[in-house]
Amino acid sequence: MSTLFSRIISGEIPCHRVAENERFLAFLDIQPVAKGHVLVIPKKPTDYIFDMVDEELSAMHVFAKAVAHKIKKVVPCLKIGVAVIGLEVPHAHIHLIPMNTLSDINFQNERLKMSSSEFDALAQAISQA
Repeated sequence: MSTLFSRIISGEIPCHRVAENERFLAFLDIQPVAKGHVLVIPKKPTDYIFDMVDEELSAMHVFAKAVAHKIKKVVPCLKIGVAVIGLEVPHAHIHLIPMNTLSDINFQNERLKMSSSEFDALAQAISQA
């Protein structure tokens, strides 16, 4: 199954990577709800997150936890919110969103506009945190 995310994993489509290992990839959302909005995806394509085997799903959440700690070191916020929606791209993914209020994780909010250099700097800062 070829998806937008599988094309990102293969390098066909560029992204602003913040963390990666042999099984998972984390990168900045290009239409962020909040500054520091990161997507965590498995490199093995699976459409529905709850179709993942338990060990893989657990490992993805542990990977996401490490990424969330990095985001929190760089982006001023009270907490990192977690959302799993799964309708936008047919590839399992977790949204990590810096939050100061409940409305910060509202996907109906207007998306932030950031320049490529802003994305690059933020991705580098999170990656190095």
